[in-house]
Parts: sequence; C-alpha cells; structure tokens
Amino acid sequence: MATRFPIRGCSHKSDRHRWRRAETSRRSCPLRTVPAQPGSYVQALLPDSKEESLKTLLERLGEGDLLICDGALGTLLHTKGLAARECPESWCISHPELVQGIAEAYIEAGADIVETNSFGGNPFKLRAYGFAERCGEFNRAAAALAKRAITGKGYVAASVGPTGHILEEEGGDVTTAQLSAAFAEQAVALAAGGADAICIETMASIREAVQAIRAAKQNTQLPVICTFTFNPGAKGFRTMMGVKPDQAALAALDAGADVVGANCGNGIASMIEITGQMRAAAPRTPILIQANAGTPVIEDGKTVFLETPEYMASRVAELLQAGANVIGGCCGTSPAHIRAMAAAVRASQQAHPRKTHDDQCTRTL
Repeated sequence: MATRFPIRGCSHKSDRHRWRRAETSRRSCPLRTVPAQPGSYVQALLPDSKEESLKTLLERLGEGDLLICDGALGTLLHTKGLAARECPESWCISHPELVQGIAEAYIEAGADIVETNSFGGNPFKLRAYGFAERCGEFNRAAAALAKRAITGKGYVAASVGPTGHILEEEGGDVTTAQLSAAFAEQAVALAAGGADAICIETMASIREAVQAIRAAKQNTQLPVICTFTFNPGAKGFRTMMGVKPDQAALAALDAGADVVGANCGNGIASMIEITGQMRAAAPRTPILIQANAGTPVIEDGKTVFLETPEYMASRVAELLQAGANVIGGCCGTSPAHIRAMAAAVRASQQAHPRKTHDDQCTRTL
C-alpha cells in the first residue's frame, strides 16, 4: 500500500446472492528521470504460468478461511530512500527489487494477500509527477512484482486509491466519464500484470467508489474489494464526505463489489465498531479491515504511530468477533505487526474453526 495519511449499471440483489455470483500531492514536483521499459520488461517479471494453482480468493473466503493481508507500503518505501515528493509508483520501474522485497517481507511474516505499489497509480495522480502517460506501464509492473513475490503462496490485491478529485455532482471538477476512464485504464493494466483482485481503497465518496468498482467489473474478470476510510465524530464514524459504514457497505455491494471493508484513519480499537456496523448491513459479505498502528503523532518532527504489534494482536479476536474475514494493516504497520496479527488470527481459527462463510456470518450476528 502506498502512504495514506488521513491528513491528506447496478444490480439490486442481496449481498448473499451477490456473494454466490461473485466468482463467475496535487502539486507538480521535480522527479529523477525514470526510463520507460519495453513490454518485455513486465513479461519478464511474471512468474512461470505452470505454478501450482491455488483456490481462488473468493473460494477461500467462501470456505470460511480467515486471511491475512499485508501492511503499510509507503512507510517502508520512505525508509528505503523514497523522497517526500517522489512518485512511489515509479519505483516499480526504477527500484523493482526493493518493491518486491517489501512484498516478500510481508509474505514471510504470514500474509496471504499482498497489495501492489499502485495506490496513486491513476492518471490523475500520476499527472502531478509528469507520468500520466505511463499509467499502464507502472501498474502492470506493480502487479507483476507482487505476483512474482507471492505466486503459489497467496494472492495479489491490486491497490487502487482515490483520484484526489471530486465529481461535479459533489461540487468538484471532474465528470463520471473522466473518473470511469481513469479507473478503467488502471484496472486493465493491473489485471494484465497478474493481479488476483482489484482493491479499491481509502474511499470517502460513494460516487467515486461506484465509478471505480464499475470500471473494474466492466473491464476485468477480477473480484473487486472496496474499502472506505472513516473518521470519528460527534455523530459516529463518517468518511470525509459524510458516509456512514453501513451506507458505504451497501453502496459498494450495489455497485458490484465482492468484498467490502475499511482501511486507514483509525487504530484497531475503532475498527472493531466500524466492522460491526458493516457486518450488520452486509451479513453475508466478506469484510476486509486494515487499521493504522494508531493515530499518528508528531515526535521530534517525525510522524510516529504508537500501536505496537503486541497491542494490535491483542485486539484481533474482537475484530474477528465483530465480523472481519481478512485482517491487515495500513499506515504505520510493518511486517512485525502483520506477524503478530497473523499469529492471533490463526490461533483464533484453530480454536474456533469455521466451515463455511455462511456459518461464520451466523456466528457473528
């Protein structure tokens, strides 16, 4: 996942029915030159297609497996030298070994799912760096690197973040057609790079999320995950656009999402309540939760996240009880956090085996 600091034709089927059908900075800034790579470059990154096949992600979830996703990506890229105003997605071309190495570290820590270094890989975001025309190249490479790291061990959930623009209907400057085209371009490239699912994340606007979901569904054959970011307030948890967790879950399902959830913006304790609200709205739908390592604070001029791996792991059982099916981390989390949470999830699954997804949902209601 890229750095995500919070300071910065649809069907009306039930979510149970949809589950069963599911399978079929805006400132311009200077950047070092990143030479374009030929198509053969991405092809060389892809693993041997003869690898032993796994059950699909949705099959695993349907059978009641509790899965582990990875943690923060942007935080680790910065520790490896990514400059503050440098395009993270460009590192898929200029520093592929470092990007792949982060995925491998999360896999070694116990992740079943790794995301791609493509959070800001849509044409709108890339334009700020002068890279809009390289959307396809960057996203194909991002997916290929993650696939190379995890083939035979798990799944690639290709990260798709917000565009940073607001739709005209909400008082902004872009049309639905423009958003749809941008998300489609990114999704197609991620699928071509070997992604197993599209993960639309950190959403605040239902309208933007719907455009992203539809673009992925209409232009790829991949399952779609959609997660929103909520902030606590006097009236409960809301996105920056005023969307409640239950509203977000239902709107995402209505647009075609196969998995819903929440990421960023909150530590793990707040995510327990958010998960419960989403589970109540969508009792038969898989839920992905990726909490920050707490709320960021500034210490000695640096942004610090205070929730330790041990603390986050200690709240995992409550998160599972609230209805989460996939647990990972967002800002401030590391392979150490994922290792601790993975151990907690697997201990819970051994103590309380869940035979099917429907059985799991029944137990959490």
